[in-house]
Amino acid sequence: MSQYYNRIVNDLGAIPSFISYYETELEEAKRECSVKGIVERNITALPGITEHRFNQLQEIEAVLNYLNIQLRKIRRKHFQKYLEGYARALTSRDAEKYVDGEDEVIDFETIINEVALLRNRWLGIMKGLDTKQWQMGHVVRLRTAGMEDIRID
Repeated sequence: MSQYYNRIVNDLGAIPSFISYYETELEEAKRECSVKGIVERNITALPGITEHRFNQLQEIEAVLNYLNIQLRKIRRKHFQKYLEGYARALTSRDAEKYVDGEDEVIDFETIINEVALLRNRWLGIMKGLDTKQWQMGHVVRLRTAGMEDIRID
């Protein structure tokens, strides 16, 4: 299992390899969502696959949360700069608008958006695994009802 969260906490430079790793894992996970082959193998493997992929989703969520915390720190630093060090008095709303235009803030929001997109794609994997479980359960019910020749290709 990857431990990118700790790497990213220590060095934000690990984010590109984090995204690359999880993009590669996403492609493999998509194949695991398909329903094909021997039903019994699919059913017995599904809990382990689901647990593994859910843990990966949780790591992505943790990284996203960490990045949002860091963004709040960056925004606070710039907000404070505008409220305390600007030539004229600014309202909080004016200072917020200036903060939103800071390159550092925009760059960080772009990174957060990319990680959020990755997270959303992993949520799709979890939905796919839920659907696979539902479909496999129905195939088993058909077999129990006497339709033994059910085959999934």
